[in-house]
Amino acid sequence: MMKNKIEAIYPLSPMQQGMLFHYLDNGYSEIYFEQVNYILQGNLDVEGFKKAWQQVMDRHAILRTLFTWENLEKPVQLVQRQVECPWSEQDWRQYSHEEQQKKLKAFLQADRERGFQLKQAPLLRLNLIRIAQDTYHFTWSFHHLILDGWSVSLILGEVFAIYEASQQGQDIHLQTSRPYRDYISWLQQQDLSKAEKFWRQALKGSNPPTRLKVDRATASESNQRGGYNEQEIKLSRQTTSALQLLAQQYQLTLNTVVQGAWALLLSRYSGEEDVVFGAVVSGRPATLAGADSMVGLFINTLPVRGQVSPEKELIPWLKELQVQQGEALQYEYSPLVQVQRWSDVPAGQPLFESILAFENYPEDAFPLEENRSLQLQRMPSVARTNYPLTVAIEPE
Repeated sequence: MMKNKIEAIYPLSPMQQGMLFHYLDNGYSEIYFEQVNYILQGNLDVEGFKKAWQQVMDRHAILRTLFTWENLEKPVQLVQRQVECPWSEQDWRQYSHEEQQKKLKAFLQADRERGFQLKQAPLLRLNLIRIAQDTYHFTWSFHHLILDGWSVSLILGEVFAIYEASQQGQDIHLQTSRPYRDYISWLQQQDLSKAEKFWRQALKGSNPPTRLKVDRATASESNQRGGYNEQEIKLSRQTTSALQLLAQQYQLTLNTVVQGAWALLLSRYSGEEDVVFGAVVSGRPATLAGADSMVGLFINTLPVRGQVSPEKELIPWLKELQVQQGEALQYEYSPLVQVQRWSDVPAGQPLFESILAFENYPEDAFPLEENRSLQLQRMPSVARTNYPLTVAIEPE
């Protein structure tokens, strides 16, 4: 690659390093492949929509990033100066709804199997399928190495802001966001000694990973499913409102209530009173100016220890868990591989086998106003991790 085509070279974040390790360890599989799907309704200007995506790619270095690791002491990420937006489109209006669904299922599976070559930028692609006169199915596939859920919302907000402005013949001047390399520099400046002290104390005496004692799929069943299975559960409005009311009444976050429920469930299934699971944190430091508007991979997965005792009352116990959360957030930049070493869990064993992701993203970055020319409806998406069980909670 010509040096004049490279804009920047810098190290990976600890989370990126972990994802890259699992990607390579799993034989370049679908792991950490992300596929988000939307229904677009309205009089879509396809070329205008495509140009809006290209402008956003030009704005953010992480969308022009590739990774390399061979013959290097440590892997690095390289930013290309210019990358063309990978775009494909189809017209399926001649097919019945049933035929469209069958073709869509096959397309999405083929897209996942295609995956990404991490040494080639960009690590994303876009596909637009016209399924009716004013209705489109839009698929945005990307590798988790470059983006988290928060960034997805920010990018969509920019794309639609640029598109709507162009449709109205207006120029738009979006605020320049800080590049992802600034976050990498911030990470390199952090002192891990305080984090080590905190995590050693928090995980002192913790058991080997809490296992769910349930039937596991046989090897043949797992292969038939591609190694993954998914289950969606939608809580009723009544149940959701009751949980929100409980949280408000006792000054708890909904995330704390969910984590408490998961700790109790793990304790019940495992038969252990001391349980550990992983929780995804936003990882956007308050001390890094402009972090909330930066695009890249900021999330981290860190252990949550729940010590369940039949003698403890629920609300005081949840409040203890929330205090514990607040203390841990001071060290949410801690590399998980280091936290593992600081724990008492034997080497070679994971800290946890299940993770919780409470997805509280700034979806309001692109509010769908009544006068907007396009309506956007999110459809079921696909995300793969290296953990046996991942629980994603999406509040509405």
